[in-house]
Amino acid sequence: MTAVALESGYWSALGEGVGAIILYALVGLVLMLVGFYAIDLTTPGALRKLVAEGKPNAIIVTAAGMLSMAFIVVLAIFAAGGKLAEGLIAALVFGLVGIIAQVISVRVVERVLGIDIGAALHAEKFTIEVLVVAAAHFALGLVVAVAIL
Repeated sequence: MTAVALESGYWSALGEGVGAIILYALVGLVLMLVGFYAIDLTTPGALRKLVAEGKPNAIIVTAAGMLSMAFIVVLAIFAAGGKLAEGLIAALVFGLVGIIAQVISVRVVERVLGIDIGAALHAEKFTIEVLVVAAAHFALGLVVAVAIL
């Protein structure tokens, strides 16, 4: 018969880990929502409504924005090296800076390339120029995320 014993402090460490997951998830959720509303405020039309209506271009741009924010949050957590308070603060600060950088940069890309993002987001069918906008969101999220390291 083999006895199974848990190390001293196991339950405490497990509880701290679960708490960290919940806190990071909340920070990530807040940043994703702030990022969504920043994109929504800087694009023509009500993005949330366009997504709810199933407009394919609005969905693609929104999804790319969310993915880019996730990169930023994940790398901020990773860069914190397991220190909870520092990781939460870093994720929040880097996330907010990333949102600002992303929104400004994507608007610049749209303007330089002459993309009418308002018309694209309202279109009933997929238009290829949204891939450039989505790629700009995605790429900038990667740049900001790696800059955190």
